[in-house]
Amino acid sequence: MSKRLLMFSLIFTLLFNCSFTKKPEFVRLENIEVIDSNSKNITIRAEALFLNKNDVGGTLKTDDLKVYLNDLELASVISDEFDVPRRKNFTIPLTVKVATASLTSDKNLGSLLGSLLTQSLKLHYKGAIKYKIMGYSSTYTVDEIQDVKIKF
Repeated sequence: MSKRLLMFSLIFTLLFNCSFTKKPEFVRLENIEVIDSNSKNITIRAEALFLNKNDVGGTLKTDDLKVYLNDLELASVISDEFDVPRRKNFTIPLTVKVATASLTSDKNLGSLLGSLLTQSLKLHYKGAIKYKIMGYSSTYTVDEIQDVKIKF
């Protein structure tokens, strides 16, 4: 009888005290910056900040996250899966390299010249980040806009 009570108590405790069906909280995109710019490429980096309140980890994967520069689509960010630590704040890096040749089309040229004059870029990250854990999955919608200064 006491073994059954002990097993029941253990199962009850595991089921109701361990949280794993809450998805980590997407806080914001931060540290958006141009880390390199030369005649061939512009490399942009950002960090997606999350808070995981779960007792277990999981994985996050960016899925077709698009980067817009001055309202013109430039690139997509597709990355490997990232391990999610349990009960912690964590960031995942989002890096994209944009060929400057794609910026010099007729469509983009006016926008690029305006950015060079003001030394500022309007970066817009838009898309989804997927979270998976033990058969449970959830999607975060990312829609962040930030003005970034260009350093020459």
